[in-house]
Amino acid sequence: MASARNLTALPGCDESKTATQDTIDQVDPAHSSDTSPRQQSLSDLFTIFASGFALISDGYQNNLMTMTNVLLKKEYPKEYTSTVSTRVSNALLVGEVIGQVVIGLTCDYLGRKTAIVFTTLMIVIGGILATASHGVTINGMFWMMTVARGVVGFGAGGEYPASSTSASEAANDLTPKHRGPAFIMVTNFPLSFGGPFAVSIFLIVLLACQQSHYSTVWRVCFGIGCIWPLSVFYFRIRMLNSVLYRRGAIKKHVPYMLVLWYYWKALIGTCGAWFLYDFVTFPNGVFSGTIISSVVHDGTILKTGEWQLLLGAIALPGVFLGAILCDRLGRKRIMMIGFGGYLIFGLIIGCAYDRITKIVPLFIVFYGLMQSSGNFGPGNMLGLISSESYATGVRGTCYGLSAAIGKAGAAVGTQAFQPIKDRLGNKWTFIIAAICGVIGILVTFFFVPDLTGEDLRVRDEKFRAYLVSNGWDGDMGEDDLKAAADQVMAPGLPNGNDKLADQTVKG
Repeated sequence: MASARNLTALPGCDESKTATQDTIDQVDPAHSSDTSPRQQSLSDLFTIFASGFALISDGYQNNLMTMTNVLLKKEYPKEYTSTVSTRVSNALLVGEVIGQVVIGLTCDYLGRKTAIVFTTLMIVIGGILATASHGVTINGMFWMMTVARGVVGFGAGGEYPASSTSASEAANDLTPKHRGPAFIMVTNFPLSFGGPFAVSIFLIVLLACQQSHYSTVWRVCFGIGCIWPLSVFYFRIRMLNSVLYRRGAIKKHVPYMLVLWYYWKALIGTCGAWFLYDFVTFPNGVFSGTIISSVVHDGTILKTGEWQLLLGAIALPGVFLGAILCDRLGRKRIMMIGFGGYLIFGLIIGCAYDRITKIVPLFIVFYGLMQSSGNFGPGNMLGLISSESYATGVRGTCYGLSAAIGKAGAAVGTQAFQPIKDRLGNKWTFIIAAICGVIGILVTFFFVPDLTGEDLRVRDEKFRAYLVSNGWDGDMGEDDLKAAADQVMAPGLPNGNDKLADQTVKG
């Protein structure tokens, strides 16, 4: 068994950073009686790739309604009103909000693996129900579709805290120096890639159906959404909980008031910025097909889909650029630059809307650059910052809460999009995006922590010291690594020796 850790090795105390790393390195999978280091490394690798591939399905589901809204409007011009369209689109969002909160708690209490398996099943069941949508009346069919999309949303929303926290913790052990870029490439990239991917699948199915048989097109597209989570289901069943989780989990008597007191500023930052980001990006994604179809005069569904595919492709480079620069420029700075893109491109499109829409390629390029700046900044950084800001014991809960507030922003944005468009015109949807960019910069500057990409164990150490110094005496860790978790406590801390703990918290 490794020698006991000493909290003085933490940043902000007297010992050197080298000592910190030495004590961190002492706790490894070898503490587990059941898991060898090789098994844990393989599990971490599978967790990272399975998380990334499964999140493609979330991106697919999030963007599937973009073209489906256009198609259903053509198939059911009288029944598929703006109210019904908004209701079906919002069903996914409502489900995601509930899923993010519930699964965020679940993946902290019951483990990452349990939560991930459950979310996979929910996406598959919801996808099957959506494919089989039927009713005595057309309106009844849309109600079944609404419920089914809500079930899909619950699973897809739960993937955010479950998969993202698992990927972050696995990357921390497998490739600690490149955790940030690795995390982005298996979280925001598949989510963003889901946009053009969903449109590509839609166009293939549409052409296979000879641009007719609309009911077959949307049912097949819904059904295909079940394939992606099923393709990695085996690996998810076989995965192990991360070493960080098995060492830092708090399964009983979680001190939520202390958590709020310790993380209130970071929570305002991640929740507020995520609300603003999703308020802009989600309705502009869901209704981009509708916007494009209004710009491409006399355009067919196929033509609208082709422009939509180009729009999604232009938005992707921002993901790669953000991943490359996140360690060099810093998470906080990248996020502020991304929100600045909303300001610049939102104002360009909004103020020159009547002129720019007469040149469709130019409109698509600027529209894509606005979305690409969103991917570059808040799209990349919000998940990364939310996974790094909070200690392992409450990471899923805080990540899920932040993402849920974001999806609440998406629901508000989706609900407000049509009234804004009808009363003020399309250009104001972009001007409001620019305003949100300004507010996003301010929220990020004042509330989002400036992270350096340090080992996640360091934040766990600081959080544990803070809890102990405030009288918390609960257990941390699962059975096989509980002894390692207990080593965090230095002699005297339970009785509040508190200069040391205070130093640790301030550091």
